[in-house]
Amino acid sequence: MNDTNSIRRARGLLTPSARSEVPPFMVMDVMAEAARIEAAGGHVIHMEVGQPAASAPATALAAAQAALVAGRIDYTSALGMPSLRARIARHYRETYGCHVDPERIIVTTGSSGAFVLAFLAMFEPGDRVAITSPGYPPYRHILTALGCEPVLIETHSETRHALTGEMLLAAHRKTPLKGVLIASPANPTGTMMSRAALTGLMTAADSEGIRFISDEIYHGLDYAFPAVTAAELSSDALVINSFSKYFCMTGWRAGWMVVPESLVRPVERLQQNLSISVPTLSQIAAEAAFESRADMEIIKHGYQDNRRILMDGLPEAGLRAFLPADGAFYLYADVSKFTSNSYEFTKRMLAETHVAATPGVDFDPVRGHQFVRFSYARSADDMHEAVKRMAQWLPRQRR
Repeated sequence: MNDTNSIRRARGLLTPSARSEVPPFMVMDVMAEAARIEAAGGHVIHMEVGQPAASAPATALAAAQAALVAGRIDYTSALGMPSLRARIARHYRETYGCHVDPERIIVTTGSSGAFVLAFLAMFEPGDRVAITSPGYPPYRHILTALGCEPVLIETHSETRHALTGEMLLAAHRKTPLKGVLIASPANPTGTMMSRAALTGLMTAADSEGIRFISDEIYHGLDYAFPAVTAAELSSDALVINSFSKYFCMTGWRAGWMVVPESLVRPVERLQQNLSISVPTLSQIAAEAAFESRADMEIIKHGYQDNRRILMDGLPEAGLRAFLPADGAFYLYADVSKFTSNSYEFTKRMLAETHVAATPGVDFDPVRGHQFVRFSYARSADDMHEAVKRMAQWLPRQRR
């Protein structure tokens, strides 16, 4: 009897919290299955994850190696290394002609750490935060885990899949919103917001006291026109960026936020308690990465070539409908003539062609069954090979 009671008590103790019941980030599941295929000797073309094929900048690697030789890697300030914060501020002057006080810049553990800090600092449990659909899955998953309510606003081709001020205010009138988060260039669509569109959206949010977060992780990877930072348009906006994409430093987990002055100390307190500080070695490498901008621009041109390979090759293979790819390194393709279940479609494609892509239901739980996201962050040879494999496979998949 005692043993039975002990087992029951143990099971109760091991019951996961309700807040942990968030959906998986499907791209990570696809990566895991691709790894199993590779372990068995298969050659997978990785188009599922937004991870550059290039390594971190040479200047970043050299700085990290020098720091390791020196032998002492200590904690830094919770806000980040002062020299890195100053270098990020200089980046805003050089890239956008925009003055940002280094005191408003906070170094984070990638953009993922920034989302947690931003949501905790800006919102209370139960607050409603608008995000676009399709959109990056962890936005809604992190908000949900923190007790907030993500409000999905569908975007359409008429607005180039960007959120407008009118759409935001319409959602706010139904039930009040506390915040809105947008990304430009966006994931998974690759679409961008013009200066006028971003200004209009921010003005609408400000008129109703809706707090504004701009995810700018794909800045630098813009092809249609230069990206505009929300930091230039308002000191009340919270801007999130990272070294993962443009600087090819995904695994280094280094990012930053530009926050309103009133949030510097609250975010600092949160960082002190949640992580103490961002890994020092990553901060040293990140600061040095800015000195490799010329190399990063060469890599960016490679993405443009890959984009052209897919935009020319996929229609010939049978995928003719995809959203405008203004920036980032994604194509969001309509696969509805082949399937009504993008999850099963990508599973079959991976198993039968060894081309890995991400099902649209990861980004849009309502309409995503009709879409698949392809990343073109790998090599040109991989893009050519992927098109070849899909051209042989797709004709057999018609509904």
